[in-house]
Amino acid sequence: MAGRYRDGVLHVLDADSVRRWVVVTRAALAARRAEIDGLNVFPVPDGDTGTNMYFTLDQALDSVRAEHESTGAPVTLDVEAAAMSRAALMAARGNSGVILSQLIRGVSEVVTQEGLTEVGPGAVARAMAKGASRARESVVRPQEGTILSVAEATATEAARLAGAGADLAELSRGCVEAARSALARTPEQLEVLARAGVVDAGGAGFLLFVEALDQVVHEIGRQTRFAVDEFILNPSLERRPEWSERRDAGDVEVEEHDGPAYEVMYLLDDLDEPRLERLRADLDTIGDSVVVSSAVDVSHVHVHTDDIGAALEAGLAHALPRRVAVTLLETMAPAPRVGLSVVACAAGTGIAAVLEEAGAATVASGPGHRASAGELVSAIRAAGTQEVILLPNDRDTRMAADAAARAVAGEGLTVHVVASGTAIQGLAALAVFDPGLTATQNVVAMTHAAAATQHGAVTVAVKEGLTSGGPCRIGDVLGVVSGDITIVGSDFDEVAWQVLDAITGLGAELVTLVHGQDLPAGALERLTDRLGHRPGMEVEVIDGGQPHYPLLLGAE
Repeated sequence: MAGRYRDGVLHVLDADSVRRWVVVTRAALAARRAEIDGLNVFPVPDGDTGTNMYFTLDQALDSVRAEHESTGAPVTLDVEAAAMSRAALMAARGNSGVILSQLIRGVSEVVTQEGLTEVGPGAVARAMAKGASRARESVVRPQEGTILSVAEATATEAARLAGAGADLAELSRGCVEAARSALARTPEQLEVLARAGVVDAGGAGFLLFVEALDQVVHEIGRQTRFAVDEFILNPSLERRPEWSERRDAGDVEVEEHDGPAYEVMYLLDDLDEPRLERLRADLDTIGDSVVVSSAVDVSHVHVHTDDIGAALEAGLAHALPRRVAVTLLETMAPAPRVGLSVVACAAGTGIAAVLEEAGAATVASGPGHRASAGELVSAIRAAGTQEVILLPNDRDTRMAADAAARAVAGEGLTVHVVASGTAIQGLAALAVFDPGLTATQNVVAMTHAAAATQHGAVTVAVKEGLTSGGPCRIGDVLGVVSGDITIVGSDFDEVAWQVLDAITGLGAELVTLVHGQDLPAGALERLTDRLGHRPGMEVEVIDGGQPHYPLLLGAE
């Protein structure tokens, strides 16, 4: 990685730095979502542009991460770019999310079609141009003064700088200035923005996309693949560019929406360009805000219309619509009731059943498919109470939980995230939940219970690597203690017993064993038999059904 730096800045982007670019964009959107929502007056003043762009990236990153975890293979730039492009299209929410997916598609096409392993200034400029072109052609009636204008102005400046021999640092800084200038001009191009006194919301989101690139290019010292999520806490993301100082979110006066009542979205498989053009034309006759975009073998359809059936029939003429989503524009969610509820992530069906029996609503989440912020927001809203205690039950889901809590803060909902890093800690926390206490009292008690629970796990290595317990090979049995792989062995029973010894200590009175998929035959019985010889120790056994970890262990 060091060779890619010159004078303290990146001079080429590889798979890691492109991924960092997307992650930093997501972090910026998470921090500024409410402000961008407050700018949203076009094409429909429904206040969700920032939210849709954030959730599109959040779910796309979650999907790509799960795909990489399942294969375990090294990720090259072309694989990363293609996977992100398809995932963004599949996850796209709203008009802004679909357009954002096409900007990402442009980057992917330049990388994959040119067979690039690294991206320099010229390739970045070509990617900007391709993304702007793809975004514009996906919109049936493109409008100046929107994200399309900002993207095209940025691409034009990127091409000029690359042609003049600019390095990547100069190009990224120039793109930021071009995007800011183009964004400031949007009220001059679109009357509805001028009347509301705001800049375009989608363009503001695109500016964060470009600023994230500039930050990654100039950021040094964060060169590990796993450090990227730390950007969510980076104070520099909180700086306020000029557009957000014009009008704070919540102060924008917008006109009443008198257009179509519904937003209809769905996916279609294997459509060529002539059929996509016919579909765009058909949809344009029954609604507005038509955006039809593609990524390899799948197309995403978006339209605002009063005739849901006609919108679906237009797609049926070409393929079978799937993942159909219909939203009533400008609908108001019912006011949450006074009260307190618990939402908990569950890594397996058995764990979910135990959590639900204890009174929690559950969201499927675990290695291979961790809950996204969008899924957690849906569960929080479905809980229907003004206050919700959220148990992520996984360290890697904590950031999504925090983002979900911020996302619903403007809806009259208060979410308290308890730092439960494992399913075992989540079960211990829920065991002390008392609906008769206040939220604060419960959070204190549940946080203490989670922190006081020692936890471990036993799994099997699916790839070679270096752990705290030494090197491991495929098929080795791994013992995890407090989130760290400290034991490498070949005998499942022996590794499990070592993990148990490490977490029980002298004062443990209760041991919890959560057995999942692929547990060796008889292993649970042999372990409980050995525990039976420890006087005064109670053993609780749960059929968790979780994948990846045949055995989870806890001690209190």
